[in-house]
Amino acid sequence: MRSHLPSASIRTQLTVPLRFGDGYSTAARLFSFDGLVDGQEHVAFGLGNRAAPLKSLGRGPAPLVRPHSECLTGDVFGSQRCDCGAQLREAVELIADSGGFLLYLRQEGRGIGLYAKLDAYALQDAGLDTYEANLALGHLEDERSYLVAAQMLHALGVSRIDLLSNNPDKARQLHRFGIIVSERVPTGVHLSAANARYLATKAASGAHTLDLPLSAG
Repeated sequence: MRSHLPSASIRTQLTVPLRFGDGYSTAARLFSFDGLVDGQEHVAFGLGNRAAPLKSLGRGPAPLVRPHSECLTGDVFGSQRCDCGAQLREAVELIADSGGFLLYLRQEGRGIGLYAKLDAYALQDAGLDTYEANLALGHLEDERSYLVAAQMLHALGVSRIDLLSNNPDKARQLHRFGIIVSERVPTGVHLSAANARYLATKAASGAHTLDLPLSAG
């Protein structure tokens, strides 16, 4: 059953050159929006053949889309406690090669915010896993909504996508908000000694499709 989707519109679009620490660079079309229901400043990056000024999309192939939740520690500072920064870097190149959109969503810490995420990290250091820590702080295991992601896609003229994600909840929510997921494309497994328990918990408790070695559990 499709949920009601309030309309959103493109506020500003402009070209931004991107360059990552490993030297990879590409051009992106950066979009901001009006009418997003949570009032947050989410943005979309058009990459590859979607880096040009927005036009009518017609019946072309479904764009590759990654809804990526903001992670200050991982995306900006390269924290190894999660795989967020590596997934972001990977997603930009994959989407640039295929053509599509990176949706950068202001949902730090699965939607609980930066300070609460750091509180959860402290509880994880005391023995809880990432989901148990959120619950101990009075939050849900995952408070993210992808309604704004669906709003952004509709504003961009997109209703059918290939979804770049290991998280089945993203596909379920986007379908509920009127986005057809033609294919789910897995991200790589960015395993390190610091995030092994975190990734194993996502696979076991969050049903993320991660092919982890037995030693990571």
